[in-house]
Amino acid sequence: MIAGMETPKKELRRGWTTGACATAAVKAALEALWGGTAPEEVTITLPRGETPSFAIAEARTGDGWAEAGVVKDAGDDPDVTHGALIRARVHVAGTGVSFRAGEGVGTVTRPGLPIPPGEPAINPVPRQMMAGVVAELAARFGRPADVEITISIPGGAALAAKTWNPRLGIAGGLSVLGTTGIVRPFSCSAWIASIHRGIDVARAAGLTHVAGCTGTTSERAVQALFGLPDHAMLDMGDFAGGMLKYLAKHPVERVTIGGGLGKLAKLGQGALDLHSARSQVDFARLAALVGDPRVAGCNTVLEAYEIVGQPLPDAVAEAARAAVAERFGAGLRIDIVAVDREGAVIARAGP
Repeated sequence: MIAGMETPKKELRRGWTTGACATAAVKAALEALWGGTAPEEVTITLPRGETPSFAIAEARTGDGWAEAGVVKDAGDDPDVTHGALIRARVHVAGTGVSFRAGEGVGTVTRPGLPIPPGEPAINPVPRQMMAGVVAELAARFGRPADVEITISIPGGAALAAKTWNPRLGIAGGLSVLGTTGIVRPFSCSAWIASIHRGIDVARAAGLTHVAGCTGTTSERAVQALFGLPDHAMLDMGDFAGGMLKYLAKHPVERVTIGGGLGKLAKLGQGALDLHSARSQVDFARLAALVGDPRVAGCNTVLEAYEIVGQPLPDAVAEAARAAVAERFGAGLRIDIVAVDREGAVIARAGP
């Protein structure tokens, strides 16, 4: 969701996760159902003790049910769900608290995620937060804590197409996420968590070959080269370290890393975060690698490629493979695929 965006230097405003918004909507809906009046604002307690307040954008009641909605504010983070309406409908049913996926909320279809297949894509922490609100209000109003909760996000199916949900096997809409309730602008943690869930899904599916690429051009080239299914493609982006560290503990037999020469050159020089703001190519080292002193004065790896020719991508790919294998190679079969700007494969290293 934040690919290609530079981190601003100003102080950024934090926001609230979808799970926090859903919890606030549940609380407002229960107030309307059991208390008879929908509040204009509710306050909830987040997992780390913060107590934010949420304006209630809409509320309705019917025969034995009530629903309320909260407009998500993701702060200054470029979250695709910023501004989306998170709606919760509650009614007394069954025993305990149960969850349903309404419009725009996905259903889990593959193993490997924190929620089993067939369940609404509402993660464990948001479920715990909503169940806590049910318990709180049931005690206040003297009611049994037996509530079915349906979460809806109008337009969520279209928004989900812009996320990694389809690749992870979440069908029909968005996930209700959040571990702290807080969205921290431009945080790497959400992206890396998605990489980890992709690895979990691939392992649960029994895949023996996965690939992580630095961008869509290299991803298309690598997927076509090996005929890999979508759920074998990990959204690595610049976070090579986030992917490789998790794979070292949760191995898959073969791992392909694809990318352009600049990012692969940094990987070969030991960088694990390949973002331009956090790592740079050492052209003196690159010159020594290819044995051509002219490269030391280059401004870009593309310029070096134009000077040296094919020996440069060959050397860059092999250096990247060697660096990854040295640090993470135990139990992993590593190979590298380098592509040009048009997506043509220009070098390979490894099996």
